[in-house]
Amino acid sequence: MRNCLRPDARSIPMLVPYADGILAGQGLLVGAFFGVAASDAAQNTLVECETRGEFEFPKEPALAITQGARVFWDNTNRRITTTASGNFQVGLCTVTAAGADPTLRVMLARVPAAGA
Repeated sequence: MRNCLRPDARSIPMLVPYADGILAGQGLLVGAFFGVAASDAAQNTLVECETRGEFEFPKEPALAITQGARVFWDNTNRRITTTASGNFQVGLCTVTAAGADPTLRVMLARVPAAGA
């Protein structure tokens, strides 16, 4: 097809919204797009971002999260949480994390808000 620009849409360029920029491997939220930066970038510049896959992110301190739990991006603190209110759903926890763990593994996926 002539009009198909990104057949797998695995990554897209996103404009960095954060005043302190972004480092490779960090998550970023732009509107309803969530991605993981492929390289370092300054605010208001384009950075290629992965939109699918499994990634490790910082998580809310002291929060234990079980495998399969829906997880959300806290854009203010730029970390994963299980609190839905005011946050953006990014995927599912792939490996249970204890409260003492600083990071969490997440499979990026938009899943239904309720049900299986």
